[in-house]
Amino acid sequence: REQSRLKASVVEEDTEEWQKDSSFAGLERVGGVDLSYIKGDDTNACASLVVLSYPALEVLYEDCRMVAVSAPYVAGFLAFREVPFLVEAVERLQQEKPELKPQVLLVDGNGLLHPRGFGVACHLGVLTDLPCIGVAKNLLYVDGVVRDELHREQIRSLQRGGDSFPLTGTSGGVLGMALRSYDNSSKPLYVSVGHRVCLETAVRLVKSCCRYRIPEPIRQVQRPGSWGRG
Repeated sequence: REQSRLKASVVEEDTEEWQKDSSFAGLERVGGVDLSYIKGDDTNACASLVVLSYPALEVLYEDCRMVAVSAPYVAGFLAFREVPFLVEAVERLQQEKPELKPQVLLVDGNGLLHPRGFGVACHLGVLTDLPCIGVAKNLLYVDGVVRDELHREQIRSLQRGGDSFPLTGTSGGVLGMALRSYDNSSKPLYVSVGHRVCLETAVRLVKSCCRYRIPEPIRQVQRPGSWGRG
């Protein structure tokens, strides 16, 4: 019920002036968030938030806190287990360094590409009221979107960084985009709308943040050196 209530608040279109500019003029700070678990331990995790300058993609802010995760993992409801800690990280930033508040968050996970159309990027976006984009490394099988031979053929058709194709469900809706983010990586990213951004803008922004396969805000938040700080 809570998921359905929050889902009603998701905005699937651009709401910011910088989103409407082809070069994202006016965008100065891009955030990345993730919850990383210690191998073999599903109760202790590091809740991390980084803020990078844009377009230089230099780290402006890092926060990594060890947290005790008590909510059980239930497929499709991951956000209830993880999002509270990410919301706390955003709130700490707003209190301590409000001038570094990100204008958009890249989330290691899915947005609308979710069994109930409300993944972790949507959940976090609604609770923080920040534009959010879901960026997943693996395909979540939703609404008939599966990694079958047709999907693999479409992936092979992505020849260079920036090439993409829509993930269309059997219901006819476009749930996200498969994006080849980097010339030297044939593995796509799966980009979906979280909150306050349209899919086309989300894909363009993710591509612009990629020096390698993984966009810098998420790559920086997941690098081992960021653990234990904050």
